[in-house]
Amino acid sequence: MRGLKVKDFQGTLFLIIGNSGSGKDSIISGVIDKYPSNLKKIHAPKRYITRKPSEFEKNLTISSESFKEMEEQGKFALSWQIYGLNYGIPIEIEDYLEKGHPVIINVSRTIIKQARNRYKNIKVVFIEVPLEITLQRIKNRKRESEELLKERIERARKNQKFPEADLTIDNSGKLEDAINKFFTYLINFIKK
Repeated sequence: MRGLKVKDFQGTLFLIIGNSGSGKDSIISGVIDKYPSNLKKIHAPKRYITRKPSEFEKNLTISSESFKEMEEQGKFALSWQIYGLNYGIPIEIEDYLEKGHPVIINVSRTIIKQARNRYKNIKVVFIEVPLEITLQRIKNRKRESEELLKERIERARKNQKFPEADLTIDNSGKLEDAINKFFTYLINFIKK
């Protein structure tokens, strides 16, 4: 990180990782819906992505040129490229973290090391789903081209585990069970 100091904010950054089709966004939404209003406000920022809008994700669409410009201006806390797309998390998350609020984001596992080098208070949650279920979910959502579908399937095949995670959640059963497991972890951690 070019000699940058690790940022030690009061709030905790929860990074949610998992293969395509593992249910990351659904779990995040479920946790936010259950989150009690008497605790520090939880923040789940929209990601900037260089692709057309999707009815399945709440993201901010941006051109590659604008993305590069924002990146050069330091407007992303974290950014990465995967499947030919650029993803960026707005730097404003640091305002929330500084005030002690929890921040929860769906990210790529490829930036975990970068994130740990940048932020001290960080927890990584891996959403685990057996390959056969992942394959069915990716095919059912019908939002990838045949080529991108194959790429996502191959990536899922190679990344069935993430031992460095602070918490692993099995989301092969009822979505509510996975939401409850993450919710309990989050609340227990925040109340410490």
